Amino acid sequence: MTDTAYAKPLPVPDPESTPFWDGMREGRLMLQRCGADGPWLFPPVTFCPGSLDRPEWAEASGRGSVFSWIVVRHPVPRDIYAGEVPYVVAIVELAEGCRMTGNIVDCAPEDVTAGMAVEILFNRVTEAITLPAFRPARG
Repeated sequence: MTDTAYAKPLPVPDPESTPFWDGMREGRLMLQRCGADGPWLFPPVTFCPGSLDRPEWAEASGRGSVFSWIVVRHPVPRDIYAGEVPYVVAIVELAEGCRMTGNIVDCAPEDVTAGMAVEILFNRVTEAITLPAFRPARG
């Protein structure tokens, strides 16, 4: 797939988020952590809240649970998302303790529940960008 084949909005990596996007492209969920045993952070930041130390990048498990979700039934903008509805956008609480958003896939919208165990999928949409999505956890 080329970069021009994907018609939906794409993130624009910046200096803070580039390690996250590089990890996604490599099939690894890279998150920041304040020290070796401090809190995990998402989205990426320049300094750890409270200490103002520089966070370190570390690979996360990619496992978590659904914290909250919505089912999108009305596509906006219609010309881009009309064929996608309904779809689920969720806030996932990762096993590491921080939360991130992503679509829930491989699951009917009506089957999504609070606390449902999920795992990350790496959705390569262009050569440069791989987007996170989540599916019900296997095993």
